[in-house]
Amino acid sequence: MRKEIAEYIFSRSDLRQFLREQPQWYRILSRRPEDLEKFEIQSLHYFKRTIPHQMEKFSNGIQMAKMMMGMLPAILNTGNEEPAE
Repeated sequence: MRKEIAEYIFSRSDLRQFLREQPQWYRILSRRPEDLEKFEIQSLHYFKRTIPHQMEKFSNGIQMAKMMMGMLPAILNTGNEEPAE
């Protein structure tokens, strides 16, 4: 692998981690250093840091909040009930 490519990868912890978890990229970048951009894009997908992944995470958070808000009245009403005799 070219020295400048290796320095760039090891200067960023996310890329370094991706290279450790996907070692086939070491061979790919050694043979074709121009694939560095593909490597970075693939690492974004691997760590789910793309815009669609972020939107999905945000949407899931909204859905969770709606569910919790829907459950709130039921939780509040359980404390007001009198015990059955």
